[in-house]
Amino acid sequence: MRKLLMALCAMFFMAGLVVAVEVTVVKYDKDKKEVTVKEGDKENTYKVGDKAKFTTTDAKGENAKEVDYAAFEKRVSGKKGGAKLDIKTDKDTLTEATWKTKGK
Repeated sequence: MRKLLMALCAMFFMAGLVVAVEVTVVKYDKDKKEVTVKEGDKENTYKVGDKAKFTTTDAKGENAKEVDYAAFEKRVSGKKGGAKLDIKTDKDTLTEATWKTKGK
């Protein structure tokens, strides 16, 4: 019984580490490939990893479609009010970013 309980605790702990966080983009440095985001009241800067995955969804968060780095760059540098992203990170490196698109 203890083994089962410990296995469940470990599973929930690991699942908590993988959860994406919704952030607002503050600025993007194209030359350094760094994005500064605001999480709540705190600002963090992440380097965009070479193997990072970028995904878009429709307005409901369905129909995910993988896109390239150019689409990510356009998203984070083109919006004046701060783009909203769901990100996953590994220490100070951005590994995955997802955002919702308007329209179809």
